[in-house]
Amino acid sequence: MTAIAVTVAGSDSSGGAGVQADLKTFSALGVYGASVFAALTAQNTRGVTGILDVPPDFVTAQFNAVYSDLTVGATKIGMLSRTDVIEAVRAGLKRYQVHNVVLDPVMVATSNDPLIDDAAVESLVELLFPLADLITPNLQEVARILAVPVAETREEMSAQAVRLKDMGPAAVLLKGGHGTSSQSVDLLLDEEGEHWLEAPRIDTRNTHGTGCTLSSAIAAGLAHGHDMITAVRGAKAYVTAAIAAADTLEIGHGHGPVHHFHALWEKA
Repeated sequence: MTAIAVTVAGSDSSGGAGVQADLKTFSALGVYGASVFAALTAQNTRGVTGILDVPPDFVTAQFNAVYSDLTVGATKIGMLSRTDVIEAVRAGLKRYQVHNVVLDPVMVATSNDPLIDDAAVESLVELLFPLADLITPNLQEVARILAVPVAETREEMSAQAVRLKDMGPAAVLLKGGHGTSSQSVDLLLDEEGEHWLEAPRIDTRNTHGTGCTLSSAIAAGLAHGHDMITAVRGAKAYVTAAIAAADTLEIGHGHGPVHHFHALWEKA
């Protein structure tokens, strides 16, 4: 059977993040990708200049169209900027008993432009965290959700991951990619305990869409039938390679995208 994953997220008109990055990631990893657009953004490598929310009834219409027809193996949820849209997504997840849900609580773009207000953050936590098989916040997003300083040590990351897991998700991947050490250190907390994942930190400004890419790569692994730890490890390796190859692209004048097709374009 063909592996299928769906992204429920906002667009990125420059193609480096959001739905566009998710679909590229699915394709690069051998998964058929479908989508539910929750918002449209006007953005490029320099920043976000506009956000147009998709009406919740049309989010529902897209959800019904996709999930009533396709056999979906995993779902990645990204930017949801309004409470009524979050409610529509929750209803869709429950209606179709969606499994393998990877929730990336996107709050700020790589350009530091805000993408979600405080009321929507509260709704995201209350309504969607309990339905998620995995949430993938970065250190700054965790700090906003928990109203605490950004974690600087492994002990602080561990304590914050426990608090997040107590909010309902089956597992938590706390991403340390925005840290300052020589290693990019992530923490996966699941029912078996802690799993620390490390990769060398790569010196590049072209990191636009890394969070979207990681979460969609995890969803791709789950759609292929991998268990959570295998999917997460594979996704981290893929994103690390995509970042390492980012400077081979010449896209825009700001924070360029990672190279989603680094392996395929080299062969071509």
